[in-house]
Parts: sequence; structure tokens; C-alpha cells
Amino acid sequence: MKLNLKNPLIFFDLESTGVNIVSDRIIEISYLKVCPNGEMESRTRLINPGVPIPPQATEIHKISDEDVKDAPLFKSIAKSLAVQIEGCDLAGYNSNRFDIPLLAEEFLRAEVDIDLMKRKFIDVQTIFHKKEQRTLSAAYKFYCYKDLENAHRAEADTNATYEVLQAQLDRYPDLQNDIEFLSEYSSFGNNVDFAGRLIYNEQGKEVINFGKYKGKIAEEVLSKDSGYLSWILQGDFPLHTKKAFTKISLRAFKKSR
Repeated sequence: MKLNLKNPLIFFDLESTGVNIVSDRIIEISYLKVCPNGEMESRTRLINPGVPIPPQATEIHKISDEDVKDAPLFKSIAKSLAVQIEGCDLAGYNSNRFDIPLLAEEFLRAEVDIDLMKRKFIDVQTIFHKKEQRTLSAAYKFYCYKDLENAHRAEADTNATYEVLQAQLDRYPDLQNDIEFLSEYSSFGNNVDFAGRLIYNEQGKEVINFGKYKGKIAEEVLSKDSGYLSWILQGDFPLHTKKAFTKISLRAFKKSR
């Protein structure tokens, strides 16, 4: 089924040094941009992570230090990448839990100001798991009746994800061919930050979602506990989480003046 698009939709996949969005780095990125008029544009490039690639990661995606030694650092391509995805919605496989948070961290580390939270996100894995409970290779086999060659390489996974979403729309009549619907259906909930350390309550207020203040309104906690923000900023939290807490703290400070 052809996708019903209002904005360009970018299917993308990242390969990385590991699965920790705080400490790991992107080593390959591939995207397929699908435009409302049906035109498509794709690109795949290796990224030098600036750190050694662990052998266990290389075993999965087959990308070694030698492969990326002459590739650009993410910081050197961050601005051009931000321009390429400007005004586009984003789709991927397990992207809401990993690819989008990691991409956001890399942009923040590169000091490129792009607010990914303004985008609509479609996570094909979420749709798949709600419907069938399988992996990407199994999804590709199940929906597209093909074996996924070169699994765990960004380009192969990106193209497979695009095909799987089209097939999902063909298979399930209750899935609306509408980006807003699909984004809501595959959303990661009411997160304020990508890691879900802060969530919105029913009143639209930011609530802390972990630790001793879990369930407490963040603005109230930050107003009463002067050391809490410092603990967050010095802790092993994603940059996007730290940015969200800082924004709330500044808002609380302005209200108290």
C-alpha cells in the first residue's frame, strides 16, 4: 500500500558501538526519504565514532575500526544531516527506544540545535509487536515473504523496514494510512524526554518517572530540592534528559522571582 503522506517520511537505521545511548556512538547511518509525491531518496554512510568499536559489536554488524578510520566524525556531518531531515517525520524499527534517542544525543553532543520532539515518529517494531510479536528478520519474512539478506547492516534494515510498514498497511484494515495515526499507534507513550525519565501526567505536567521522587511533579521537586538538578547534570543520564530537567528548573526559577 502506498503511504499517505503530508510530510516527507524518513526511514532510518543506525549501527553503533553498543546499545547505551549515553556512552555509545553511531558508526553507520542509512536513510530512505519517501516524499508525498512518491519520490524517494536514499543514502548510507559510515561514521567514525572517535572511539574503538568493541569486538562484540563488530560481530553483529561486521563494521570494524578499519572500515571507519577514514569516515567523518558525526560532528562534521551533523549540520548537513539536520538540514536533510528538517520538516520530515521519522520511522524505523525499534527507533523510538534506540535510534531516535541515540540520534538526539549525537546532535546534542555536536551542539546542533534540532528539536526532534517536534517530529512524528513511527516505530514499525511497535506495530509488529502489537500484532505479531516477532523480530525484524521474521517480520520481513512474515509480511514480505522474503529472507532479509545482510541483516544488521543499516541499509538492509532501513529498506526492509520501509517494505514491512507498507505490508502492514495492506494486511491490517484497522491501521489507518495516516502518519499521525501511525505515530500515535507506535508511540513510546507520554515521555517528556526520549529516555522516559520524565513523563507527562493527565494534566500535562512533567512528572519524574524514576528514583525517590517517582510520581512527583518535577517543577515542585526542583524548587524544593536545590541539589537535585546538580545530581542529574553530574549523573549518567542522557543529554536530552539533562536538557529537559534544566528547562523545567529554569521555568521554576522564573516563576519564583
